[in-house]
Amino acid sequence: MVKLNKIYTRTGDDGTTGFVDGSRAPKHSARMTAIGAVDEANCAIGFAAILMSDQPAADIARIQNDMFDLGADLATPGDDFTPSEMVLRIVAAQTDWLEQRIDALNKDLAPLTSFILPGGTELAARLHLARSSTRAAERAMTALAEQAPVNPAALAYINRLSDYFFVLGRVVNDNGQRDVKWVPGANR
Repeated sequence: MVKLNKIYTRTGDDGTTGFVDGSRAPKHSARMTAIGAVDEANCAIGFAAILMSDQPAADIARIQNDMFDLGADLATPGDDFTPSEMVLRIVAAQTDWLEQRIDALNKDLAPLTSFILPGGTELAARLHLARSSTRAAERAMTALAEQAPVNPAALAYINRLSDYFFVLGRVVNDNGQRDVKWVPGANR
């Protein structure tokens, strides 16, 4: 269990931050950019969660916890992605759960006949914001992966998470009935 008695440490006043292994890097490094993007996505998820109840709310609580796991995974440099008592890593089971939820949510949706625009209901719009923030986190993580090892399970998780928000956005839009469809070239 994490215990924080003091919020500020002053160790980052020089523009660096510390990682789980004790190493330090600039706050603008690719690793910190990825961690920050995951945090921003989690904030967007929390913004959507305000309007939720029942099962989606329980799913979102689980996802927000997984997003902290993802941040911890990214904050642990190295190429050994085996979870342990002391090392928190995203595992395939977390992505499997997302896939199961996507399949369950998607089963009653009509097939898409057009791309859809973010909107419809307020909750759907917030879920599209969470989806796009999740995609931004994925881009930051893949940029990091070009420079340093990144857990492949973490990359799969973040990719699937944006799919989850897309499908959930359609579900809360009256199972796609309130989706706002893109009309290509409508305003030419």
